[in-house]
Amino acid sequence: MRNQSSKTRMAERLEGRFGLSTRQWLKVIETVSAVLLSIAALATSWSGYQAGRWNGEMATRFNQAGALRVESVRNSGVASRNVQIDVQLFTNWLEAVAAEDQALADFYRARFRPELVPAFEAWLASRPLVNPQAASSPFELPEYRLAAQEEADRLEREASATFQEGVTANQIGDRYVLNTVILALVLFFSSLASNFNLLPVRLTLIVVALVLLVYGLSTILTYPRI
Repeated sequence: MRNQSSKTRMAERLEGRFGLSTRQWLKVIETVSAVLLSIAALATSWSGYQAGRWNGEMATRFNQAGALRVESVRNSGVASRNVQIDVQLFTNWLEAVAAEDQALADFYRARFRPELVPAFEAWLASRPLVNPQAASSPFELPEYRLAAQEEADRLEREASATFQEGVTANQIGDRYVLNTVILALVLFFSSLASNFNLLPVRLTLIVVALVLLVYGLSTILTYPRI
């Protein structure tokens, strides 16, 4: 009885403040409810669409990152093989020089890969036999650069950046999913309001739905879109 009387007093205050009867208030609330349902339905569809797009973007970025890492590993393998070739040829050259076989030394030197030659010449120019400060081998000098390894490093950096873009897309997609749930609550409360004849109950449900709708729409406006 106390609860019923409080609702009655609330309805009377609304009628007195705005000059509308209970029936007129119910008509207003029905109109507002219909508007909320329409806007919420559109916003829910848009939010769900964006969630799907961002989830697709996440999958694309993760796939791209995986492909880049595979290519990076392939280039690292090529670089490792080239290092082995360079080290073997350089070792053979050293052995020929130690054996004072100049013809064999020249034979190996002529077969140095182009990437080894600048480092080898810089190493010879440092006079390693008499200069204690010289590098122990050409492979320690900055002139020894492997294009395959540099490409592998570049691909790995690109893969890491692409993977992070996928993580970001996943986070945005999750936010849109949450926003879709919030907008679905707007549909729920707006629809539920029509099942009650009591004005205060209807009004309370509509206010809750309206607050959720404003939050959902403001969220959509601030989230990135694709």
